[in-house]
Amino acid sequence: MAGGVGTRMNAGIPKQFLILAGKPLLIYSIQAFANACPGITIVLALPPDQFSAWDTLCKQFAFTVPHKVSAGGITRFHSVQQALSELPDDGLVAIHDGVRPLVSETLIRNAFITAENLDNCVPVLPVNESLRMVTGNLSVPVDRSSFRVVQTPQVFFLAPIKKAYEQSYQERFTDDATVAESTGETIHMIPGDPVNLKITHPYDLAVAEYLIEKSDP
Repeated sequence: MAGGVGTRMNAGIPKQFLILAGKPLLIYSIQAFANACPGITIVLALPPDQFSAWDTLCKQFAFTVPHKVSAGGITRFHSVQQALSELPDDGLVAIHDGVRPLVSETLIRNAFITAENLDNCVPVLPVNESLRMVTGNLSVPVDRSSFRVVQTPQVFFLAPIKKAYEQSYQERFTDDATVAESTGETIHMIPGDPVNLKITHPYDLAVAEYLIEKSDP
């Protein structure tokens, strides 16, 4: 999924096209899946007005990993819905945020293996900060051990997740797990990866660049 416009990045271009250590963010995400699962079918959801820009970037950076491009919708839900319609009904699908460029091949493979055994899989991280729940002008502390930070890729069997996405959009559908859960699926979690950060602010891009530089031999 790569339908963002990057308003919080203040970069003037969609954040999925920002350059990270010499390459567009999206190249890292797509390459990670191609490496983790050779022969995998990759569908990239982009706003239609960004198709030509992505094609130009692929040529500029000699990026040749096979992938399809799907027209993104008005929300993430609609983008996933459209992308899923271009896939068959059997097999597994991993739905990933294109702006999580540092997703590891190990996490991808573990998520697929877990989903194959348990019907679905969502990577999560523990909350390390104190939390407070705000109601109007008041706030109260909450037990952070009861909460998890959700990441992607989120993996599902294709038939049930496609069926789940046939329903109408609701604001509570903040990710694919909430859509699947609304149809009665029990969501299964695995440990996520702190390095699998989502690029939202300029700070995140700087951290990702540092992590890439530290990982280079």
